Amino acid sequence: MSLIRTIIAEDDPRIAEIQHRFLEKLEAFEAIGLALNLEDCREMINILEPDLILLDIHFPDGNGLEFLKSLRDENRNIDVILVTAARDVESVKSAMHGGVFDYIVKPLEFSRMRDSLSRYQDHFERLNALDTVEQSDIDGLLPRAVTDSAAKPAVKLLPKGIDALTLNKVRDLFQSVPDSQGAELVGQNIGISRTTARRYLEYLVSTNELVVDVTYGGVGRPERHYCRLQSG
Repeated sequence: MSLIRTIIAEDDPRIAEIQHRFLEKLEAFEAIGLALNLEDCREMINILEPDLILLDIHFPDGNGLEFLKSLRDENRNIDVILVTAARDVESVKSAMHGGVFDYIVKPLEFSRMRDSLSRYQDHFERLNALDTVEQSDIDGLLPRAVTDSAAKPAVKLLPKGIDALTLNKVRDLFQSVPDSQGAELVGQNIGISRTTARRYLEYLVSTNELVVDVTYGGVGRPERHYCRLQSG
């Protein structure tokens, strides 16, 4: 899985550290820089080439919205989520015209930021997986699609140690085999270790996608076998 390289641009060190801790809890994101002013942010962008910036508006050396406009004028392929105390309509309009992915109002709530980053992760992974696009792909990538929450459930962020690609391989395996599987056999089938397979299997048990049955071998050692949860 390609990590989403993220710069935090925030002039308050305490809030910057909170955002950093938020990112550390999310498997798909990597905080590669922390800028307390726009000059440092510009330098980090030039050197580190991030995918995403968590950007404040008010800085001692400038305005985040003007900084955003300069990024767009330079055709920088960087996404921006604004994290700010600014609640005025003009700031929101300017942010939308500048093509921000989201606008988060302080004080920060982890659940709100997690939801935003979850949607961004889904957007990032789908966009980077496409070679050509159909209208349905475009519809799913445009920000307006997030308002259709009733038709499409929110994407869940995966815990550390669980990769989406490997997880889907495990799911696909259980779609194709009717019998229960042990961790060692699962690992052999998809090319991962028994310990890693066990971690993914237990995760799927926790999400009620698999059920586990414990049996005892000839020497009394318990063996865990997993199978799909049967509906109905």
